[in-house]
Amino acid sequence: MEGVMMRGENAWAVSVRAPSGDIVVHRDQLPVVVYRSRVLKWPFFRGLVGLWDALGLGMRALMWSADVALSEEEDVSFSGPLAWGTVAISLGLGIGVFFLLPTFLVGLVDRYVSSPLLSNLGEGLVRLTLLIAYLWAVGRMPDIARVFAYHGAEHKTINAYEDGAPLDPVAVSRYPTAHTRCGTGFLLVVMLLFVIISTFIGRPPILLRLASRIVLIPLVAGISYELIKLGAKYYEKSALVRLVLAPGLALQRLTTREPDEKMLEVSIRALQEVLASEEVAASVGENEMPTSEPSAQDVAAPGDANL
Repeated sequence: MEGVMMRGENAWAVSVRAPSGDIVVHRDQLPVVVYRSRVLKWPFFRGLVGLWDALGLGMRALMWSADVALSEEEDVSFSGPLAWGTVAISLGLGIGVFFLLPTFLVGLVDRYVSSPLLSNLGEGLVRLTLLIAYLWAVGRMPDIARVFAYHGAEHKTINAYEDGAPLDPVAVSRYPTAHTRCGTGFLLVVMLLFVIISTFIGRPPILLRLASRIVLIPLVAGISYELIKLGAKYYEKSALVRLVLAPGLALQRLTTREPDEKMLEVSIRALQEVLASEEVAASVGENEMPTSEPSAQDVAAPGDANL
């Protein structure tokens, strides 16, 4: 809806432009048991947490922003069967359309393709085509175009913060709408990794192949997260890394738009709320809540959501 969500190391915040024109904000601490566990800081596992984070927090913030848009701020609910049911349905549809459907379609012409490698490459091409077509189509809808503009505002704000620029609309507006750790780039890496890993699996019977695509999702998601994180770390230092990440940045042209000043104000407010929460967390005794200074990477991890 009309807002942006930002997540830090210890807290998350969502800011929304209410129908009255005011910016309404909610911020909360992340569950210490889930997000501060040492096990879930390990490579690969933290990618799975990031995926769950994007789904869970994103859906909760989306529902809250919808309540604000309907002027129902007094009756906001961040949890419950409706929230998690919506997440489950959305996740199921996403898996069905972008992971199982390409496998099924390619399976229909298996007898005409002698090479398993060509079959897997064809499946990857169908999967990527569906993703690009979907992003292009939904971006033509006026309401979604505004969502993508808020997405652009989110990226501009993070880019400005990482560069040490003042967090005001004029300064932030000068920065690009693309970001190296965007979830759009993450999706592209997932698609490409599926092709590579599927090649090693070969071409088993169609039912087993469909099952393998579901089983592979956590593995591919975890690896993709690490690759995006590593690429962002060395983006400014390596021309090769910039070349590798270029397709993901280009794909963001479909999922971002140039925001207006009011959108930038909303995004800046969300980041300021997260940074304020991180400062509070850092002031708490180390034995109560181990923290570190807020970093741009923590704030701009893959899966940050615009509403």
